Parts: sequence; C-alpha cells; structure tokens
Amino acid sequence: MSRPRMFFSRALIVGAVLVLLAPGSSALPAVPETIPPPEPAEAGLDEKLGAAIPLDITLNDEEGRPVKLASLIDRPTILNLAFFRCTGICTPLLSGVAQAVNQLELEPLRDYRIITVSFDDRDTPEIALGKRTNYLKMIGKPFPPSAWHFLTGDARETKRLCDAAGFKFKREGDQFIHPGAIMIVSPKGILTRYMYGIDYLPADVAMALGEAARGEPRPTISKWLKFCFSYDPAGRRYVFSTTRTAAVLVLLGAGIFLGYLLAMGARNGAAQRKEAGQSGEKEPLP
Repeated sequence: MSRPRMFFSRALIVGAVLVLLAPGSSALPAVPETIPPPEPAEAGLDEKLGAAIPLDITLNDEEGRPVKLASLIDRPTILNLAFFRCTGICTPLLSGVAQAVNQLELEPLRDYRIITVSFDDRDTPEIALGKRTNYLKMIGKPFPPSAWHFLTGDARETKRLCDAAGFKFKREGDQFIHPGAIMIVSPKGILTRYMYGIDYLPADVAMALGEAARGEPRPTISKWLKFCFSYDPAGRRYVFSTTRTAAVLVLLGAGIFLGYLLAMGARNGAAQRKEAGQSGEKEPLP
C-alpha cells in the first residue's frame, strides 16, 4: 500500500474513533435483522422555513387580557418560545435578544417587534409582566414596552404554536428540555429565519428582519455550531467540545485528501494512456 493511501486509511480510522468517543456518542450497536424506523426527537427544532404560524391563536398579555397573534404580528417579528421559570438557557437567550436590539438602528414598533411566548401553562400574566420589566431595563435606549410582549396561555394554544414552528420540548421534573433559538416571522406570519444560540449579532438580526419584511425565507448557515458547543446550565454558558470538533476536522481533512488522491490518480492514468498511445504509433514510410 502506498504512503498516501496508508495515511488516508489511518485518518479515517482516527476520525471514526474520535466520533465514537465524542460526548453523547456510544459504540455502534449490532445491526438487527429488521431495522425499526427512527423515533421522533423528544426535544429539538425542526425548521419549517416558509411555513405559516397560526395567527388565530389566542393568548394572554401581561395584563391578563386575551390577544390574538394576528393583532401583534403585523410587522417583522422576533419570536421566541421559552418558559419563565427556566433555570437553563432561557435567561441568557433573552438577555442576548435584549443586547442585540439595544444595538439595532431599526426603530421598534415601526420596523419590528418582539414576542416571547411561554409554552408552560403554569406561567401567569403576573410572571410575564415581571419578566418584561426586567428585560426592558437591559435595553439602554428608549424602547416602548408594547414593542416586546411576554405572552402566556392555555397549553393547547401554545402547543399549536410550538408545533407550527417545529419547536419540540420535553418536560423533565419541574423543568423542560428544549432548544435555544429565536425565529424571525414576516408580517404575514411566515417563518423566514431561525437563529440559534444565545448571542446574536445586531447586523445579522437587522438582515433577518429585512428579509422578513420582504417575505423572503433564508436558510440557517450556523446550525453546525450546535455540534461543536454544548450548553452548561450551571455555568450559564456554551462549552466548546474539543473532541467532537477534532473529529469533524479530521473527517473533513480525510475527505479532502481522498479527493486529492482521486484527482492525482486520474491525472496519472491519463498521462500513462497518452504515453502508451504515443509509443505505439508507427513511423511513416519514406
């Protein structure tokens, strides 16, 4: 075996080992005779770009008054789903939203609004009012309270919204396991962008709101970060996963090297065929 091919084989083996040893991974199980269909994820985010959320949903505002989403989503909207007693990602996520809009040059209520909906039916309008007051204090510029609503409601109504957005959560004790992301919605209720994590660049948010104003869904280009970072609820931060990232880089490098070997093999084969053809030509008669 040539040295390049031996290196490639070893790179694949190392990459496979790193993937198996990455956090959340386990050794490959034996393949059964009949493979059952995969079960749906219990918690996660299934992007539904271009889909419409049900604007006829009725929720409660911070004063306990019923309000339909159709009366609020009449301009580009930053929508996020959370619950107000969350001890994990919800607090840093909402803080990230406040920090991002604090730097936006867009005008709230004219260019956009924010809606935070609790999917926990135990949350009350009183809790929602306290949350809105706290997060508005983080915004260091004039910001009308009606530009950011914290809504609560019946479990069936909030579940309709979660399902429409592809937002999947799972109750675990007094808490919930759920993804961390915000969604950008057009004035017609169309999902146009998903933005992951807890920190959002103001320029990215402004671009996403502009796309929503035009009704243009755009795919998420930073989803891969979920595989390289894991959220630490105790430290309230994202932790870089060195092993998993190394595995991804090794496999990526191995793929590039394989492409190089294939290209060199094709080039050498063409050169050999050309040389063989030239050596086999007959000399012209005098």
